[in-house]
Amino acid sequence: MRCEIIIDPTGEERVVVHAKRESELTRAICRLVEERTPQLVGYRNGEIVPLTPAQIICVVVEGDRVFALCETERLQMKQRLYVLEEALGDGFVKINQSCLANVGKVARFDASVSGTLKVKFKNGHVDYVSRRQMKTVKERFGIK
Repeated sequence: MRCEIIIDPTGEERVVVHAKRESELTRAICRLVEERTPQLVGYRNGEIVPLTPAQIICVVVEGDRVFALCETERLQMKQRLYVLEEALGDGFVKINQSCLANVGKVARFDASVSGTLKVKFKNGHVDYVSRRQMKTVKERFGIK
C-alpha cells in the first residue's frame, strides 16, 4: 500500500482512498476522518442548519453576533470567534480581529499603495487584512 499526501493551502481539504476493496483499514480511515471533521450548526430564522467547514466562505463578527457567510446565505453562529477558529483548524486563517477566512474560498488579494491588503472572497464578500495578521496571512498564502 502506498500513502501520498498533497499539501495545497488553497484547496479544499478532503481524503480520497483508492483501494481494491473495502477492508477494516479503509473503514478505520473513514471513521478517523469523520470524527475529525467538525460538525457545526448555524441558525436561520429559528431553523437549525448543519454546516461543514467546506461550506463556509468566512466567519465574521458584526456587533455582538457571529455569522458564517456561505455561498448564498448568512447563518448566525452561537460560538465565539476564537472557539470557531480552534474548531475550524488549518483550513481557516484569521485575517483581522473580526474575520476568519476559509483559505480555499479566497478569490484574490488586492494590494493598495498604502500597504493594506484587501481580500475578495468567491462569494463577493470583501474584507481587509489587519497589520497584526499581515505576516501570518502572507506566510499562509505564500505572498512575498
